[in-house]
Amino acid sequence: MKDMPTKERILYAALDLFSEKGYDGVGVDLIAENAGLKGPSLYRHYKGKEDIFRSLIDMVEAHYTKGFGLKNTKGRFPESMDELIEDAMRRIQFTMHDDAIYKTRRILAMEQFRSERIAELTTRYYLENLQELYKTIFADMMEKGILKQDDPEYLALEFVAPATLLLHIYDRQPEREAEVLDKVRKHFEHFAKTYRFH
Repeated sequence: MKDMPTKERILYAALDLFSEKGYDGVGVDLIAENAGLKGPSLYRHYKGKEDIFRSLIDMVEAHYTKGFGLKNTKGRFPESMDELIEDAMRRIQFTMHDDAIYKTRRILAMEQFRSERIAELTTRYYLENLQELYKTIFADMMEKGILKQDDPEYLALEFVAPATLLLHIYDRQPEREAEVLDKVRKHFEHFAKTYRFH
């Protein structure tokens, strides 16, 4: 972390602290201390705790979009049901194992009732973005004759919701990772078997 630019160091220190103690449980001086700074020098980079929090959410959202693959999916759609399953498993494992994403999920779970913006972001992060992504993927797969003709929006909800629920179990009980991944894969395989175009 010492090699990072100061602004980034502050954000990662805040990420660690907010994910452990929640927004209200963390002061600016503690963030500065964890970033290796004196309290007042933090204000050269951010206006205060809310500015740090907003910048942190923006940074993690950009990181998630890039790593998960929400943008620029065009041209990279699955060409088979097996490819759909493997791609979906890659995405869920990224979500489970990326440290910044994991910590952000903890923050969202704690802060969604404090902030309207975080409530909206939580809904977008847990459902809307995923549903939109898979709606687009499924429409393409239907066009190619890989997936049965159906409502792609509803299919996306059916595909995403159980995996999201299982991810919440992993977040609360990480020791159940193998069980969660097994259930997620079985869910994806069942979906593929049910909606495969014959």
